Amino acid sequence: MFWQQLVNALWLGSVYALFALGYTLVFGVLDILNLAHGAVFMWGAFFGLLAVTKLNMPIWAALLVAMLGAGILGIVLDRVAFRPLRKRNAPQLAAIISSIGASTILVSLAQGAFGAQVSRFPFDTLPAQVFTAGPVRVTLVQVIVFAVSLVLMAALLLFMRRSRSGKAMRAVAYSGRISSLLGIDVDRIIVTTFFVSSALAGASGVFLGLAFSAISPFMGAPIELKGLAVIILGGLGNVPGAILAGFLLAATEVFGVAYVSSDFRDAIAFTVLILVLLIRPSGILGTAVERRA
Repeated sequence: MFWQQLVNALWLGSVYALFALGYTLVFGVLDILNLAHGAVFMWGAFFGLLAVTKLNMPIWAALLVAMLGAGILGIVLDRVAFRPLRKRNAPQLAAIISSIGASTILVSLAQGAFGAQVSRFPFDTLPAQVFTAGPVRVTLVQVIVFAVSLVLMAALLLFMRRSRSGKAMRAVAYSGRISSLLGIDVDRIIVTTFFVSSALAGASGVFLGLAFSAISPFMGAPIELKGLAVIILGGLGNVPGAILAGFLLAATEVFGVAYVSSDFRDAIAFTVLILVLLIRPSGILGTAVERRA
C-alpha cells in the first residue's frame, strides 16, 4: 500500500508542480494572481485533444501543439485582461477581478465549442501498458507524465538561471522600474512570462486529460485551487518551492485517501497547508524579502 501510494503521489505531484509553476512565474514578475490560469490549463487539454482527434497527430506532437496554443492564449490574455490595467496603474485587486472575468469567458467559450460533456483521448493514444514491481503497479501514462514533467521543470530552471531572458525575468521580478532603467524590455519579458507560464499549464492539462481520461470545460476549477495552495505552501514567487510543494500536496492527498478516507481528501491537504503556514508563514522556501518599487 505505501509504495503504491508513493508512486501515485510522485506522478500526481509532478502535474501539480508543473501547473503551479505558471502561477509562480506570473506572480513573481507582476505580483498578481492570474486566476484565469485554470482556464488556460483546460484549453491546453482541448488543444491537445483536437490535435490527436482532428489532425491525427501522435501524442508527442499534440503536446507541443497544446503548449504552443496555450502559450499564445496566455499572451492574448495578458494583452486583453492585464496590460491595459498596468498602463493605468490599477490596483492588484482590479487585475484579479479581470482575470476572474477572463476565466469565465474562456470557460463559456469552451462550453459552447465542445459542450458540457466529458471528452476523452482515444484509447489507442498511448498503449495501455502496465509495469509491475512486486505489489506496485505503474501505467505507461503515469511514467510518461512523470518523466516529461520532470524534463519540463528542469528546462524551466535552466531557462531561468542560464538564458538572457530568464535572467531578465528574474531582474523584472525584483524591480520592473530598475530593470527598465538598465535597458531591459520589460513588456517583452512580461509577454515571455505569460507564454512560458501558459505553455506549462497547457502541458499539465494534456497530462491530466491522459491520466484521468476526462477533459471538460470545468476541469480547471479544482486544480486552480490546488495550484494556489501549492504556490502559497512553497513560497510566493519561488520556483523551487512550487515544485517541492506540488509533490508535498499530492502526497498529502494520496496518503490521506489511502489511510483515512477519500471524503477528507481536500480537508487533509489543506489542514497540512494551514499547519505549515502557521509554523512558516512565508512558505517552505519563501523568504520575507522587501520588494523595491
